[in-house]
Amino acid sequence: MEMETYGSMPKIELHAHLNGSARDSTLLELARGLGEEGVIVFSDVEHVIRKSDRSLTEVFKLFDLIHILTTDHKIITRITKEVIEDFASENVVYLELRTTPKKNISIGMTKRSYMEAVIEGLKAITSVDVDFMPHDVDARSGLNSLSTGRTCNGTSRKKIYVRLLLSIDRRETTEAAMETVKLALELRQFGVVGIDLSGNPIVGEWATFLPALKFARELGLCITLHCGEVPNPTEIRSMLDFLPQRIGHACCFEEAEWKKLKSFNIPVEICLTSNIRTNTISSLDVHHFADLYNAKHPLVLCTDDVGVFSTSLSGEYKVASSAFGLGKGEMFQLARNAVEFVFADDGVKRELREVFWPGLSGQYTLLFWMAYN
Repeated sequence: MEMETYGSMPKIELHAHLNGSARDSTLLELARGLGEEGVIVFSDVEHVIRKSDRSLTEVFKLFDLIHILTTDHKIITRITKEVIEDFASENVVYLELRTTPKKNISIGMTKRSYMEAVIEGLKAITSVDVDFMPHDVDARSGLNSLSTGRTCNGTSRKKIYVRLLLSIDRRETTEAAMETVKLALELRQFGVVGIDLSGNPIVGEWATFLPALKFARELGLCITLHCGEVPNPTEIRSMLDFLPQRIGHACCFEEAEWKKLKSFNIPVEICLTSNIRTNTISSLDVHHFADLYNAKHPLVLCTDDVGVFSTSLSGEYKVASSAFGLGKGEMFQLARNAVEFVFADDGVKRELREVFWPGLSGQYTLLFWMAYN
């Protein structure tokens, strides 16, 4: 019953990696095809895909498989379409989807063509209305039909706002990072709103990416950073001093970093299941969610990788409610607060606030509000 409750509640997702959110069924189908082609040994990965409670070793094995699978434009388009449909199906009303643009010269994939495949996935969705373009661009282009809340058989269709974040991989050079930022700027009309820094946290130096991140900020892109996934006080403090609009995880902070984070009031993207499955946090009993929540620090529950960690945003709300003793009203308020942390324009924020305030939106009624309070 609790999963039903959180499944029907409007939610906002701000930390979801595109390829890590692919469906198990899709991965199984694609892996079987690669096995028939002799690219991989299907039996080596089949059990990992079918298993829901994966070990850390199995998680990395699945990531390796996903990396092989996502070097094809059509697959990228398909995964994008399915991921957004899946989030919409559990009443995620706003989604920021992040992905690292890939370059693979051998198959003619550039960072730009990779992102064009992602955008094709956005355009291919017909089961729900997808708003993925800034409102002023919508008006100029005449593409409002993609996001006007059309009706079907007299009933209002679901609508999901989708914005894109381009990720800089920590393995990249300064030049490659700058290339990603420039691409983000070129694709702003298609809903690219910001830059993420992610990848193996023990690889790369903060100074390598700083020029590209400064450039992104100067030109109006929002920035979120994977921060504190491993103990690294010097880097964590430098990242916080950069004052990103948000950070992700914040698992390995010391007292000085917690103090700095709270003084700067930087929102934190919390991924409970991911932190436990990757052994970044030993148990929910000691998870920093509780301390941040009790301190009224801005935070938002997220999934990280829905497919890889066999979770959902509704599931993350259920876990948080159970682990930290929060009621339905408190969880609804947590979801509503996330509106203020999105990277979309003020017009979208205003419309999202209406979704969460009873009486202002046709989709969510006063009865719905009362059920959660």
